[in-house]
This record gives sequence, structure tokens and C-alpha cells, in this order.
Amino acid sequence: MKDISEFAKQSLGHFPTPLEPLFNLSRALAGPQIFVKRDDCTGLASGGNKTRKLEYLLGQALHQKADTLVTVGAVQSNHVRQTIAAAAKVGLRCEVLLLREVKRDQDYETNGNILLDRLMGATLHYCETSDDLNADGQRLADDLDRSGAKTFFIPAGGSNPIGSLGYVACARELVDQVMTEKLKIAGIFHATGSQGTQAGLLLGLALINNSTPVQGITVSRPGAQQVPLVLRLIRQTEHLLGCPATVDDKQVLCDGGYYEPGYGQPNAAMIEAVEICARLEGLFLDPVYSGKAMAGLIDHIRRGRYTANDTVIFLHTGGQTALSAYPSVFNTRQDGGR
Repeated sequence: MKDISEFAKQSLGHFPTPLEPLFNLSRALAGPQIFVKRDDCTGLASGGNKTRKLEYLLGQALHQKADTLVTVGAVQSNHVRQTIAAAAKVGLRCEVLLLREVKRDQDYETNGNILLDRLMGATLHYCETSDDLNADGQRLADDLDRSGAKTFFIPAGGSNPIGSLGYVACARELVDQVMTEKLKIAGIFHATGSQGTQAGLLLGLALINNSTPVQGITVSRPGAQQVPLVLRLIRQTEHLLGCPATVDDKQVLCDGGYYEPGYGQPNAAMIEAVEICARLEGLFLDPVYSGKAMAGLIDHIRRGRYTANDTVIFLHTGGQTALSAYPSVFNTRQDGGR
């Protein structure tokens, strides 16, 4: 089996990220002690979980002597923002194919992540529909190669076996913090979309014989559809590392009860989660990923899945920069109308 240290890696982020208690939220829910793993604080272009993946992806890109990164995502993609920043940091060009999957308003098209993408100078391409966005992105990369570029293509979310190594490594970091704090963790909650975070985390925990349950809250599809996608990426990453099947199928937990009416579309539970974390903890979540994941955690607590004697971890995947693309969703005034 290969050691993760054998893979090329480019330093991009601030690690380890903090593990912090959410005392006020825990009291308000009268439930378990909640800790937040602050992967919104990874540092690259305002941070987020994709930075961990990009350290390994950029390591490979630089090893292959690429001069241009190509990636794909939605208009408000956190992954795209961090990929463009990573390219800027190491001196590569970056071209991006953005899918107008979410139909909202002018703020969505011009503020939030897309504003930062433009500020960082990436070349942006758009498509209105796509049957396979990764395949369309690869075609863009092939076109650029034919024009003389040497591209390195990064799939949506940075979620391939190389990218998943970022969360294989994160598992050890998190377990070390848990041991230092002398905590017994009943579960880890996070948003699951492109699968790389969940796949890497589950494999990383399994490789150090840690059986802490990892509960993914889906942001774009039903849980029954997400599970086989996560499993496939786990098996691919196991193959990359040269290890036998290590994660049991039953360990892949994906709850699809909180993403409707669809990817990037607000719902009442997400709005409550974003507002309660901001008002009780000064902690900003995002409308697409971490807000819906926190809505899932809050609901699981309210339904009695955990007791006051339990401890759970919320893995904050970042994305707060998208809040300014959703001003009409968070329009409650607290200034008395002055």
C-alpha cells in the first residue's frame, strides 16, 4: 500500500484548521455537545474544503508541468473560486466552464463567488445545459491543448481519487484533535455533493481503524442516488493507494431530506440554520452546502438521534462568500427600520 506522503502535494492552505465548541447552539438545541471543524478557514481565497483536495491536485498538475488549469462548476461554485485562487498562487492560467444550473436573479449572476472569480482574472466560459459537465470541461481542455496550452483538468469539486487524498489526510488531523480534547464522537456531519470529502474522510478514518459514523447531508440529489457515487469514489481511491476494500458499504450514510427544491435553491430549514448559527455563534454558513448540512444536523438532533451526553462534529466546508449572491433570501431587518 502506498503512503499518502508519496503523492505530490502543493502547500496552499492553513492547517490544521480549528476544532471549536458551539456552546450556544448546543444549549439552544438542548442536545449533544456540538463542535465545528473549521474547514471554512483553510485560507485560500476565503477558505473552504476544496483547498485540501487542491493541494494534491496542484501537486500533480505541477509535476506534469501544466501551464493551465481547467475546471467546471456552477456559477456560484466554491470549488471554482478556490481553483482559480490556487492557479494564481502558483502562477498558472485558469479557464473555467460554468453551468447556469441555478436560475435565480442578477445578484446570483454577479455577486458572491462569481465576483471573486472575475477579480482573480480567470477566463470564464458558460453553458446553459449539460448532460455531463466534466466531459464538457475535458473538451474545453482538449481545445486549449490543440491551441498550444498544456492543461490539467480538474473535475467538478476536485472530486477524483487524487483530490480525495485531501480528506484521507484530514481524517488523521481530525482524530488527533479529538484525542487531544479527549472527546468521544458520536458522529460527524457534513455536506456531500461531488463526493470527494465524504469518500476521503471515510477512507481516512478506516485506514486508522476509526469507526466514527460519517453522516453526509446531500445538496443535489436523493441519498439513495448519492451512496453508490460515494462508494465508487472510495473504491477508486483505495485502488490509487493500493489497499484492499477498507470501507464497508454500510458505512456510507447519505441523507437526502434537506436539499429540496434543488441544488442551490433555498429552503426554510437552510434559512433557519444559517440565521441561528450567525446569531448564536457569529458563524457564517452558506446557502448551498453548509447551510443545508447544518439544517440536517439540527433536525437529527430535534428528532432525538443524539442525547445531551453525546458529542458530534459539524465539518464546515465553507462557502460563506456565496451569501452575497442570495440577499433576497436573508432580508430580515434588525435595525428598527432606521
